[in-house]
Amino acid sequence: MNFKNIFRSKSGQIITATLLLSAFSCTDLNEEVRDEVLGGQAPSMESTLVAAYDRLGDATFTDNTGMISMQEYASDIAVLATRGSDWGDGGKWREMHEFTWTANSLIPSDQWNRLTNGISRSLTAIQTITNSDGDKKALYLAEAQGLYAFYMFNTFDLYNQAPYRDPLDINAPVIAKQAPEGIDELITLVESLIPNLATLGEQSTHTGRFTKEAAYALLADMYLNRAVFKDRFNAASDFKYTEASLTTGQNDMDRVIYYTSMLINNSKFQLASNYFSNFDITNSGAPEHIFAIVQKIDAFRAGDNDLGYVNQERNQRPSPANRGTNAACMTTEFFHSWDGNQDDPRFSRKYQYGDGTWFMNDGTDTSVPASDVVAGTTQPWFHFNRGIIYGQQYGPKLNDKGGFVMDGSRIAVFPLVMEKNTNTPMNFTPDLAFDNPAAAVLTSNQLNQGARIFKFEFDPAGVSGPDNGVSGVDVPLYRLGGIYTMRAEAYFRKGQITEALADINILRTSRTREALYANAPGKAIATLDADILLRELGFELYWEMKRRPQLIRFGKLDSPFTAKPATPPTRRAYPIPQSTIDVNKQFQQNSGY
Repeated sequence: MNFKNIFRSKSGQIITATLLLSAFSCTDLNEEVRDEVLGGQAPSMESTLVAAYDRLGDATFTDNTGMISMQEYASDIAVLATRGSDWGDGGKWREMHEFTWTANSLIPSDQWNRLTNGISRSLTAIQTITNSDGDKKALYLAEAQGLYAFYMFNTFDLYNQAPYRDPLDINAPVIAKQAPEGIDELITLVESLIPNLATLGEQSTHTGRFTKEAAYALLADMYLNRAVFKDRFNAASDFKYTEASLTTGQNDMDRVIYYTSMLINNSKFQLASNYFSNFDITNSGAPEHIFAIVQKIDAFRAGDNDLGYVNQERNQRPSPANRGTNAACMTTEFFHSWDGNQDDPRFSRKYQYGDGTWFMNDGTDTSVPASDVVAGTTQPWFHFNRGIIYGQQYGPKLNDKGGFVMDGSRIAVFPLVMEKNTNTPMNFTPDLAFDNPAAAVLTSNQLNQGARIFKFEFDPAGVSGPDNGVSGVDVPLYRLGGIYTMRAEAYFRKGQITEALADINILRTSRTREALYANAPGKAIATLDADILLRELGFELYWEMKRRPQLIRFGKLDSPFTAKPATPPTRRAYPIPQSTIDVNKQFQQNSGY
């Protein structure tokens, strides 16, 4: 069975599978399960497992309304402000950064439904596989259980509780599992799965499958956050990181170090010298990727490009048929955390065309080659630089026929203006200056505010016009750089500062700048404290949907930052949607809502 093909399944051909968890939300009792091979047959092991995997990439971890909002906008890294008449939408974007969400808020409610649907699909797969036969049964069952644990862990992280129903007992009630006890159950489960999981690359597995290596990464993540889950709301953020783990004689941080070291010492994975190659269109199977969402643009289901799309301005066009949307930007605080570190190879990288032309984006460019063509088309492909982008922006413009303005056989380059206010130059100002400092609202002549994150390559291969935001970029859920940050943090919390600093400096010095800067490696730092470590975690993992949990662990989520006031500890968890509370009395609303 070729799982790479099944993962990219045909949305037009569906089957109906029985939901095990009828009361997770106010949704219907039947679920559409994607499958391209069944043709209306009864659910198989493969089809139900595919459906469980499919939930990862079906908005949950890829869409602007999913983990991007939940983990990045609700942090010190990014904000999606109301921009003139754009991005108001009843305030749903602002409330994610201003921490004013409620039990009726759309984004937290939608993400609850997606994650609990992932739990449901995983338990459906567990039931189906348990009651089936085949030589892959043990492997598929372990993968389904691993996915269940992954969805449960993320639901605990966001909501402090999650729904469960025994998949092997049709009369079992739905219960609300609580994070303090549930995290130990998940750790025990995932550790038990390891013998039956495939080693990455064996049994036709790839980074889109839940392998032994994915299990090691998830276990490290669970142990790193276990102390928070046990006592999330304590006012002092005094989390007991070095209390006894579930393994006799070791504490939680010992277990983080154990599992991260298994991945760091695994020759399958290497840190990329070009940091941004982890987020390229061609990043499938990248050497840092451990567990990723496999994406592809095709006629059946296009991948989601929101990680690139929402940061690009509408007049920034990688091809004549595609553009950005001028939504998200970086906070003032996070931009300035890079002060003195803007030569770090993870901050930005200029693009070099095949003929040697560098896109400088500084006014010296008058044209770039048109030799690169968007896949499957004859359209020229303009490459923007990567990383954190600010200042006046340059790029192509459209002619009256809808193509790029050309300079002979090359793409002409111009200083750009904002699409919604052509009197405003596209000069991305790093410092956000809201008229009301407590409200993330920009007027029509302030649309240029905010540095932009061009970390994930913007995929120009749209299939239905300029507004679709589709992509073939694989989205890493765990990659080697993040594993190093986990181990560094675990060492730090054990008081092993020398070892923690060594891991941070490996990340810094393994990355190199582009040839324009003589491939210079990043610079090591000499000291490490909690504030520097949190900064370094941001440098490595910004815009990868990891920031909110970092801020909780370091006791910083409650602090004020751009357009966010100081907030109480209860905001360390999102509310259970009121729609769920109304139909399932097993759930008690989280404190503070």
